Amino acid sequence: MSVAEPREIVLFRHAKADWPQVPDHERPLAERGRTDAAVAGRRLADTAVTFDLALCSTSVRTRETWKLAVHELAHRPKTHYEERVYEASPGELIDVLNEIPDDVRNAILIGHNPGIHGLAEVLAGGSEGDARERMNRRGFPAAGFAVLTFDGTWKSLEPGVATLTDYWAPSE
Repeated sequence: MSVAEPREIVLFRHAKADWPQVPDHERPLAERGRTDAAVAGRRLADTAVTFDLALCSTSVRTRETWKLAVHELAHRPKTHYEERVYEASPGELIDVLNEIPDDVRNAILIGHNPGIHGLAEVLAGGSEGDARERMNRRGFPAAGFAVLTFDGTWKSLEPGVATLTDYWAPSE
């Protein structure tokens, strides 16, 4: 692919987790989370973004979210479970995204707040329509996602270079 072609990155927060007596990394999805993950998958399919790569945190709740959402997509991308996504800051997440090979056009990152919301804020130098207003008003709840586009290589992805083109979150 040409590096001049626009790329899309979807930042997807895991669905609502349960609070059993287990370490945070091992928390599973709550019943509502399982429902919302599937709904988010259908909404991701509606965006018509075809993902070449999924980068998913290793936590139980992110893996469960992705497993339920990806079933709704027409094309199942290669999935890489990345320990560095768990509890990562926006800067650490950018470092992970900068390592994506240039033959990957579109990617999805399944992670956690506050990192996912912060990353969307940091990357979006601009936005289309009311996407930023909706994202800021909602505060990036569980199972929400933001779609951003940018030009250039993954190594060139840095604060302010992307445009927030869509934002979605399940109704409360």
